[in-house]
Amino acid sequence: MPQGTIKDFDPESGTGTLIDDGLLERRFDREAFTASGLQTLRIGQRVRYELEGDDEVPRVAQLNIVSL
Repeated sequence: MPQGTIKDFDPESGTGTLIDDGLLERRFDREAFTASGLQTLRIGQRVRYELEGDDEVPRVAQLNIVSL
């Protein structure tokens, strides 16, 4: 499961952006946030995420907080 860092998060819309470890920005929508079962995210927080869809335009499907 790939990992990344939360770049921004809007708690009202449940949407945001993460930067993966390859420095690609990936947007996530309310559906992905809701599927995670999380209540909120913080900027700089490390997450694991799942991608779905085709290789051209994969979609973030779920987020999980990385425990240290």
